Amino acid sequence: MSTNLIELQKDSELRSVLEETNEICVLYFWAEWAAQCSQVGEVIQDLASKYAKTKFFKIEAENFEHISEGYDIMAVPTVIITQKEKVIGRVDGVNIAKLVHEVGTTCAEANGVSAQPAANATQAEFEQDLNTRLKGLVERAPVMVFIKGTAAQPRCGFSKKIIGMLNEHSIKYGYFDILTDEEVRQGLKEYSDWPTYPQLYINGELAGGLDIVKEMIESGELMEMIPKDSIAA
Repeated sequence: MSTNLIELQKDSELRSVLEETNEICVLYFWAEWAAQCSQVGEVIQDLASKYAKTKFFKIEAENFEHISEGYDIMAVPTVIITQKEKVIGRVDGVNIAKLVHEVGTTCAEANGVSAQPAANATQAEFEQDLNTRLKGLVERAPVMVFIKGTAAQPRCGFSKKIIGMLNEHSIKYGYFDILTDEEVRQGLKEYSDWPTYPQLYINGELAGGLDIVKEMIESGELMEMIPKDSIAA
């Protein structure tokens, strides 16, 4: 691990840097249980090696709740770029292109290196990158449901109900916990033009939310749409 990539052990380590220097710092909020942090963690290591004069702090969000709340961390991974206590960059979720762009733009000059080519990326390119990711997620399984929590432990009543419906009808499905990724949570609303959760997708196409799915089950329409391979024997 690069010496400028610091795994935070005490609040005071970060506070002293932010209060006593004018350095730009990169704060990487993560959680051990969140698989989506793996890719971002690898990119952070690479960036720390390139921008060796910049301090990168690896912060386990749940162990430093006060810091997480101060930066309004709602999900992991989230990367904050800060100078003293002013936030000058933020990347929510797994958006590698935007992460490289933000770090390159803010840290290149101080490190005497050229910014990453992605620094010239436009907002439209970032949105295209997110849409590509969302398309991959909704097509991850023939039947995909986006919920709050996990299939075993839904974290809202609506998510619990739709999981119960799918299980009751022996439908095999994949799921995504939107509470773990704020970028997906907000982006999917626009991608699907559907403002609430849960959301059920069949073969990559939005079927609907809880009320629609309930109506489709009652009419028999849902089971007609479900691929045969996605119904347990």
